[in-house]
Amino acid sequence: SPALKNIFFKFISEREREKERIAGQQQDFDLLVIGGGSGGLACAKEASQLGRKVAVVDYVEPSPRGTRWGLGGTCVNVGCIPKKLMHQAALLGSMIKHAHHYGWEVAQPIQHDWKKMAEAVQNYVKSLNWGHRVQLQDKKVKYFNVKASFVNKHTVGSVTKDGKETLLSADHIVIATGGRPRYPTHIEGALEYGITNVALECAGFLTGVGLDTTVLMRSIPLRGFDQQMASFVTEYMESHGTQFLKGCIPSCVKKLPTGQLQVTWKDCASGKEDKGTFDTVLWAIGRVPETRSLNLEKAGVNTNPENQKILVDARDTTSIPHIYAIGDVAEGRPELTPTAVMAGKLLAQRLYGKSSALMDYNNVPTTVFTPLEYGCVGLSEEEATARHGQDNVEVYHAYYKPLEFTVSEQDASQCYIKMVCLKEPPQLVLGLHFLGPNAGEVIQGFALGIKCGASYEQVMQTVGIHPTCSEEVVKLHISKRSGLDPTVTGC
Repeated sequence: SPALKNIFFKFISEREREKERIAGQQQDFDLLVIGGGSGGLACAKEASQLGRKVAVVDYVEPSPRGTRWGLGGTCVNVGCIPKKLMHQAALLGSMIKHAHHYGWEVAQPIQHDWKKMAEAVQNYVKSLNWGHRVQLQDKKVKYFNVKASFVNKHTVGSVTKDGKETLLSADHIVIATGGRPRYPTHIEGALEYGITNVALECAGFLTGVGLDTTVLMRSIPLRGFDQQMASFVTEYMESHGTQFLKGCIPSCVKKLPTGQLQVTWKDCASGKEDKGTFDTVLWAIGRVPETRSLNLEKAGVNTNPENQKILVDARDTTSIPHIYAIGDVAEGRPELTPTAVMAGKLLAQRLYGKSSALMDYNNVPTTVFTPLEYGCVGLSEEEATARHGQDNVEVYHAYYKPLEFTVSEQDASQCYIKMVCLKEPPQLVLGLHFLGPNAGEVIQGFALGIKCGASYEQVMQTVGIHPTCSEEVVKLHISKRSGLDPTVTGC
C-alpha cells in the first residue's frame, strides 16, 4: 500500500542519513586502545613506534565522592605513585624521631602538615599526567578523552563533553581499562561516607604521619601472600601504633551531628556488636574490573560471569580474535603495573613487530609498602608445600637486625628473611621473602637470579655487599627443618 511504501522509503532514507553521519565522523586506526593506564599507554606507544596508526581512548568516571584524575591510570593517579610518596613521608618522620641518636638535635615533638604533603604529591602526579600527554603527542598517538563503548566488533562509540558523537574503528582493539575499588553497597552509609584505597599500606603511612588509625579486618591480612610474612607485617604495625580489630565485619556507617562517622561492626566469633567514632572511613575490600559500561556483548567479548573480568588466552586474545585484554581487566593476571606494561609492549610487538614472545607471569616480584616493607618473588611457603609436598621443600630463614636500626635502638623483631627451595640438590629457589627496609630494592636484584633458575647453592656462592640488609639473603644457612635458632648475631 502507499502508506507502507512511504514508511519503507522513510526507513531507508533514515538509514542512509545515519550511514552518512557515521561515515563523516568515523575515524579508522590500525590499533585502538581503550584505557589510558600503564598497560594501555605502553601498548599504544610501542605500536606507534612500530609505524602503526594508533589511538587511545581514556575516560575516568568520577568516584562516588566526585574525585577525578588525569591520564595515566590508577598507578599514577591514585595508586603506586602517591602511595609510595606518602609512605616516604611517614619514613622521614620516623627518621627524624631517631635522628638524635646520631647527633642531630631536632625539636620535639615534630609536626606534620598533611595539606602541604598532599599538595606536593598532587603536583607531582599532575606533572606525570602532562608527561603522558606529551609522550602520546610525540609518538603521534591520537588521544581521545571520552568514554567509549562497543558498537560492534571493530567499532567503539563515544560522546564528547559537548555532546558530539564519535565513532572509532580499528583492525585491532586492546581493552586495558583496569579496575576500580569495590564498595560494600549492602552496608548502610558505605557509599555516602566512605573513601577507598589500599588497606595496610594506607594504615601504615597514616599512622606514620601521626594519625590515629584502626584497621577492621574480617579474616586474614594480605590475602594471596605468604601468611607468615603477612603476620609479621601486622605485628610490626601493631607495635608501632596501628590498631587492629580482627575477625570483625562492619554493618553500618552513620554521620553524627558533629560531622564524624559512627561505624557499627560485629565480632564474627562472639556475635557481639560494637561501635566506634572516626573522622574518615576507608574501604579496602578489593577491586572490580572496569567492564560493565563497555557493552562487551555487542562485540561478542566473553567475561567471567562471577567477577566480570575478560577471558583471555596466553596471547591476551579474547573470544574475538582481533580484540585483546591486558592488565587488571583480564582474567588470571596479577594486578600489578609492571606486568601490565610488559604485557602491553609484548602484545604490540606480536601484532606489528614480527615477535612471538609471550608474557611470562611466573616469578613476578612485588613489594608491599607497609611501614616495614615486604618484598617477595616466586612461591609462598604455602604454595610451595601444596605444589611439591612438605617433604620436598626446604625453607631457609633468618631474623636479622638492620645496621640502621642499631644505634637508634629500633625494634627489629619482625625483620625476617626466608628462602623457599626444593629439598633435592642443587635446591632450586622457589620463592624469596624479605621483610625489612628497602625491600623492593633488595628483591628486584634477586628476582633476576630466580627468574634465571638460581639454586640455593648458587645464592650461597654469591658474595654479599657489606654492611647491607640484602647480604643476609646470601648468608641464609639455617633451615626450618633443623629447628635451630635462626637469629643472626654479629656482623
